[in-house]
Amino acid sequence: MSCDRNVERARALDTATLSDALDRLGIVGQCCRIAGRDPGFELTGRAFTMRCGPAGSPAGTVGDYIDDVPPGHVVTIDNGGREDATIWGDILTEIAHRRGIAGTVIDGISRDVALCRELGYPVFSKGHWMRTGKDRVQVEEMNCVVDIGGVRVAPGDILRGDPDGVVVLPAAHEAAILDAAVEIAGAEAQIRAACRAGKRLDEARRDFNYHRLQTRQTN
Repeated sequence: MSCDRNVERARALDTATLSDALDRLGIVGQCCRIAGRDPGFELTGRAFTMRCGPAGSPAGTVGDYIDDVPPGHVVTIDNGGREDATIWGDILTEIAHRRGIAGTVIDGISRDVALCRELGYPVFSKGHWMRTGKDRVQVEEMNCVVDIGGVRVAPGDILRGDPDGVVVLPAAHEAAILDAAVEIAGAEAQIRAACRAGKRLDEARRDFNYHRLQTRQTN
């Protein structure tokens, strides 16, 4: 499998730094209230998207797509933030883990949390609860633009998740976001090093332009 350089660059950065870079560029990419089902979960990969809705009669399926997800991608499910029925459980977790899928991000809830923790398969969602989505939820559209925590996600966008949550790097802007994030991370590392060497924090922040790191660019 060929290396996706920008995915690897994103993997080396934390979501807080990427969030600051998004703010600098005026891009909304921070997924509100989407968190890992384990505090240590992390993921990085390109989005394989789908949109779900209430089940029809007869009901459609909720998981038959899993064998079509490319390894290294992130299953990205827009379930409209629904919290009364799950859209992801242990069978999907086991197959996704075995196939080398990078993780799952859901605007909604999941269940069978014990298995994803046991396998170390990262699931990020609004919460978890055991009530099945079978005959309540169905997949409506695949490889489409979706909404995850108030963020627009298109197929192929980069998602990065860590203990602070999930951010989205739109494909059209990913290089600029990563460049800005690397600059921010470098400045913050210099501030910490200066303070360890005895410099006052206010002086170090001034020296390395801390208060302008996240300021939106106007040119």
